[in-house]
Amino acid sequence: MRQETLTADLELAARLRAGDMQAFEEVFRQHGTRLYNVALRMLGQPADAEDALQDVFLQVFRKIGGFKGESSLGTWLYRLAMNLCLDRLRSRTTSQDRRTDRLDAADDLPSLAGADAVAVVVNRMDLERAIAGLPDGYRAAFVLHDVEGFEHREVGAILGISEGTSKSQVHKARLKLRHLLAPPHRAAS
Repeated sequence: MRQETLTADLELAARLRAGDMQAFEEVFRQHGTRLYNVALRMLGQPADAEDALQDVFLQVFRKIGGFKGESSLGTWLYRLAMNLCLDRLRSRTTSQDRRTDRLDAADDLPSLAGADAVAVVVNRMDLERAIAGLPDGYRAAFVLHDVEGFEHREVGAILGISEGTSKSQVHKARLKLRHLLAPPHRAAS
């Protein structure tokens, strides 16, 4: 099966290099939604994710010659998308409402509704905010592994890091998320 996928990817890449628009549409149908979802989780805003998705597919035309078939076409596309997202995140200026470089300050913690409740239910918005609050590298590894379901070796290939670094970053991301999503502790009266 792996060899069949690789052969199909190489054939599709050859069609892309030849300018075959049907091949481009096929790649978009196969990977567009997942790439958009990754960009949205990385960048946090639908408009930014849409722009990133367009840029990824522009890069496909420009860089398809660099696809050698050493990994799947999907992995190669994820790497393009993650590199683009990470570049965009690095170039953003620090703003008051979005900080990715420090998580220990109390004002960085998301507000959790129902603090008086015995058990606080973490809803999707809280989780998305917490993921957006992770440092770029942690977020990239976490999204690819825990959200998108890639193995650590695949995450490493996509991000250009070792498998061990992927494991470490996912572990640290989980710890930070637990901290960010923990209900606030009441002071003893």
